[in-house]
Amino acid sequence: MPRAITLCRAFTFAAIAAASLAVPQTARADAFTSCVASKWPAARSAGVTRATFDAATRGMRPDPDTVRLSNNQSEFVKPIWEYLETAVSDKRVRDGRAMLARYRTTLEAVGERYSVDPEVVLAIWGMETSYGSYMGDHNAVRAAATLACNGRRRSDFWTQQFAAALKIAQDGHVPLDQMKSSWGAAMGHTQFIPTSWQAYAADFDGDGKRDVWRSIPDAFASTANYLHKHGWNYHETWGYEVVVPRNFDHKRADGKQKRTLAQWEALGITRAGGGSWPRPDDQAYLLYPAGANGPAFLMLRNFDVIKRYNNADAYALAVGHLADRIIGGGDFIQSWPTNERPLTRTQVKEMQSLLTRRGFSTGGIDGQVGPMTREAIRGFQTASGKVPDGYASTQLLQDLQRR
Repeated sequence: MPRAITLCRAFTFAAIAAASLAVPQTARADAFTSCVASKWPAARSAGVTRATFDAATRGMRPDPDTVRLSNNQSEFVKPIWEYLETAVSDKRVRDGRAMLARYRTTLEAVGERYSVDPEVVLAIWGMETSYGSYMGDHNAVRAAATLACNGRRRSDFWTQQFAAALKIAQDGHVPLDQMKSSWGAAMGHTQFIPTSWQAYAADFDGDGKRDVWRSIPDAFASTANYLHKHGWNYHETWGYEVVVPRNFDHKRADGKQKRTLAQWEALGITRAGGGSWPRPDDQAYLLYPAGANGPAFLMLRNFDVIKRYNNADAYALAVGHLADRIIGGGDFIQSWPTNERPLTRTQVKEMQSLLTRRGFSTGGIDGQVGPMTREAIRGFQTASGKVPDGYASTQLLQDLQRR
């Protein structure tokens, strides 16, 4: 940004800034220390002793990487085809097949106990930490404390995670200094946040600890237990790539209209590559991850169960596809619209503002494409004579900007 400032003033400004820099840094450190100290009642309610709390928080400072990544995580939305290219890379598929051969006995035992297909557990492991090769270089207690005291939304949620992480270490499941996590306090081989660990972690190897950091059987079982408790249908798939006929009513692809596979077929939808439905009475909804110009899918109950692990269509699609590839399935048949670009969060906000201004309510200007925003997009697309697929594309934003 241009600045009309003389050289003398610039030197004066720099000197004042340098002299005062330590003050805000000290103030921030003191504010963080005070904030962490204020979390003691929550920790005590979670069963944490004062000795554990003091030992864990003494000299603690905020994690700068956690702050940076939490501020930047949603600024750029990666195109789903680029996301899948990395998430379901040939290397990850090869590594998954090697891990399936190596841990087949354990995976099958876990699958039998929790009624969850082993390849899905393996795919989540691959997605979350590349089969345990990288479990994060943060500490769950420090990361959760940083997020709880960063002045952002969901402070109560992160306070819960902070207290739960302290209790996990206190109970001896893993030493505090070995509680490796992502910047968002997701822990171990398959990345459980602390409260999810408390609710779903399992001791499969029988050593009395639910150790998702160092015990691969415990990590497998914990993930399978999570999926089972959220309604996984054993020996059933997550969805099918399908072909949509011309002149199809694309408003049916809203994620809410469920029909049996046989009913979708009666509307002209067929499996990509041919073939019949193993269970024609299964309920499914139609999804266009990249709009009507990209591949289409009929999603079953298990797809939504995967989304309980990470509530993103791209993530669930990657897990399901990786699981299929590991056990010998092929790549998607239809092409992705690689000439299109998804919107950044800033662009989504602009789109929501323009839609709202034109009478299509998005339920708020939050930069997230949720159900109400997709419905508003469909309304605008219908009124404009466009394909009403609800997809937030750069072309859509340009159409809104021109009107």
